[in-house]
Amino acid sequence: MSKSRTQVGIIGAGPAGLMLSHLLSLVGIESIVIENRSRDYVEARVRAGVLENDTRELLIATGLGERMVREGLVHHGIELRFDGRAHRIDLSGLTGGRTVTVYGQQEVVRDLVDRRLADGATIHYGVEDVVLSGMESDLPTIQYRHNGSDEVLVCDYIAGCDGFHGISREAIPESARKTYDWHYPFAWLGILATVPPSTDELIYARHDRGFALHSLRSPELSRLYLQVDPNDDLANWSDDRIWSELQARFATRDGWQLHDGPIIERGITPMRSFVTDPMQFGRLFLAGDSAHIVPPTGAKGLNLAMHDVRALADALERHYGSGADDLLEGYSAHCLRRVWRAQHFSWWMTQMLHRFDTADGSYRNELARSELAYVTSSAAGATMLAENYVGLATIG
Repeated sequence: MSKSRTQVGIIGAGPAGLMLSHLLSLVGIESIVIENRSRDYVEARVRAGVLENDTRELLIATGLGERMVREGLVHHGIELRFDGRAHRIDLSGLTGGRTVTVYGQQEVVRDLVDRRLADGATIHYGVEDVVLSGMESDLPTIQYRHNGSDEVLVCDYIAGCDGFHGISREAIPESARKTYDWHYPFAWLGILATVPPSTDELIYARHDRGFALHSLRSPELSRLYLQVDPNDDLANWSDDRIWSELQARFATRDGWQLHDGPIIERGITPMRSFVTDPMQFGRLFLAGDSAHIVPPTGAKGLNLAMHDVRALADALERHYGSGADDLLEGYSAHCLRRVWRAQHFSWWMTQMLHRFDTADGSYRNELARSELAYVTSSAAGATMLAENYVGLATIG
């Protein structure tokens, strides 16, 4: 059995784990990252791609923004579409110039991997049988198998950035954590199509047939979503049916047209909200999806992960720099303030834009129409949406 030593052991080579490793390296703190998937799998994993204003600025400030600035699509507004009419929310005008940037999460991961490897970072892909121990001691350990060998990594601290299905959260005793969970009665069927986008800004459409979203990936690629039953099967959705349903849900009274084309990726994603409290136990700290999940309607998942690891990196920098542990001790409370704000915003957007077929569906659907009418006719309502969508700078 081989034993190694580092200051911070990071579980998970997604955006949260890699960004934390990068931030720590900038202030001279050592880390080792382990990941149970292959590098190819992690870099190809398609996820959401709407970056808040502060996430964009963080990538630029830490030397990761060159390709994002060149290829990312800066958006100054979004469109809410219902009852056959389009209503633009002026994000920049309502928030003092703040924007969002459409840049796929997998692209963020590729940029992070390239930079970490160029900087000489240690990232172990394809690890197995990961076990955490000693979180309440001064030297917690991560045991795992890598390339057929048993390894023990001795750490000062462990960061669990391994997603909702990872092992980090489960390493916290049930008696020491509380979870909040909510499952929505619908899912998203998402497609990636080789067709130029039919819009310059994201379209969130509410229709009697269900929700639809038109996003963008590049001048040649479109990302679109349909609300479907969570138990639906992809086999039920031919290309023709998908495009026909998208056409119906995006239709406007002025004859707006949706471009269609070859579908190269598709999948069905259930919708849920989840929070664990606290996000730390002894010397184990959770970040990103290992601690919280939001429905994708509000575009908050990746952005919350970036906020978590920035806060954790700041706390560790203070610890190693001055010996002060106030930020480490307050990490969970600090992050959860923003997590719960994002939970509410994501829940609110989801309730407002989706069709409910539940027993109380007719009541909830009328409430949603009323909310959409208010948001698109009130400066106060539109400002609330805009401030949350681009990312609140004053929470957490």
